Amino acid sequence: MCTAFALMILMFPGLAMLYGGMLNGRSVLNMMMMVMSSLAVTVIVYVLVGHGLVLGKSVGGAGVIGDPASFTFFSSLTEDDGVGTTVTAAFYALFAAISVALVSSGAAGRMKFDAWMGFAVIWVIVVYAPVAHWAFSEDGWFRTVLEVHDYAGGTPVHMNAGAAGLALAIFLGRRAATDNRPHNLPLTLIGVGMLAMGWMGFNGGSAGGANFVAEYTVMTTLLSLAGGMIGYIVMQRIVDGSYTLMGLGTGAIAGLVAITPTADAVSPVFSIVIGLVGATAAFGAVRLAHRFGIDDSADVFAVHGVAGMAASMLVVFIGDPDAPAQHTGILFGGGWDLVWRELAAIVVTVGFSFCATYAIAWLMNRVSPIRITREDEGIGIDNAEHAEQAYDSEAVPTSGDGKTVPVEVPAELAEQIRALLAESDGGRQNRH
Repeated sequence: MCTAFALMILMFPGLAMLYGGMLNGRSVLNMMMMVMSSLAVTVIVYVLVGHGLVLGKSVGGAGVIGDPASFTFFSSLTEDDGVGTTVTAAFYALFAAISVALVSSGAAGRMKFDAWMGFAVIWVIVVYAPVAHWAFSEDGWFRTVLEVHDYAGGTPVHMNAGAAGLALAIFLGRRAATDNRPHNLPLTLIGVGMLAMGWMGFNGGSAGGANFVAEYTVMTTLLSLAGGMIGYIVMQRIVDGSYTLMGLGTGAIAGLVAITPTADAVSPVFSIVIGLVGATAAFGAVRLAHRFGIDDSADVFAVHGVAGMAASMLVVFIGDPDAPAQHTGILFGGGWDLVWRELAAIVVTVGFSFCATYAIAWLMNRVSPIRITREDEGIGIDNAEHAEQAYDSEAVPTSGDGKTVPVEVPAELAEQIRALLAESDGGRQNRH
């Protein structure tokens, strides 16, 4: 568990690099700040009340929310119980933190940083904790009533964060900047690699120890990763006529997301299918989001929400009774009631997360505007909110206070640069 925990920590700088590289050069530091601050804020909240809300005994036995006083300050975890309960609690704290970090995709480049910090505190208590209790707790109603299979958090982490990111993106509206193509593709690939390493701890550690289930899920995670990469770039080739590095990375993440709820329940061959289907679904969702003008900067709803939903529905059919979970899908003789049970879990999760997240953003905005001003967007959120720039080549110092401002490029030169870029890019403007 300690090894899995250490691997999971890598997911935060990895996500920061992935998300940061996907934005323009004037928003990269803010994106990284939102991801890394999610770790700090969420862990503190989780220690105070979060663990009780998630894994505490259900209030009233309803399976809706845990008792927040169950593990307050982790005070009951100070002694060795011989089964690793303490490190497991810390492990679940990272589950909560990465969920919050994923939501930042919907706020990139336009949400005030102090508003983001406050949002993170509220969201992990009001949105994440209930859904996590439904799925993770032995008393949770997803387990006791719907009896759905979710190995490592496809519902509370990926579908939940995807729906929340979509709600936040819709509430905040599109970014004012027009230069929103990824500014550093090699950085995104480094991020994908670190996330893949962390995911082995994420899925392997969910087995609860160094056992066969951990071995099996690490293998299926790798196979789904491969299937996702192939699936996404093949779709790109068919639809857009090209293979891209961004597409390869996006497919890898979609494959990892897709296997998360199903890693212990499918055969090795079907693990590849899970990755292919998850990546294909994500590809279609990305294109639809762009067509409808939704500015979800890192496509968290498509890549995490939709890929997670597709995989969760697929395991209803291809769950293999010979896999460790012994979850029998319809193709292997399972009952058709699995369909409505899984659909109910998906609809409730996505609907609750979207509505609750939108309500949180609306209420916060009523108290004080949570979006930065148009002037600050023009300067760039890195400089406006953090008084820093990622790349000195993009800025020159002002006189006196040491702050920086964007370099003003003459219109004629800017037009020549744009023409050269368009020519070298083959006229393609798609991000993926």
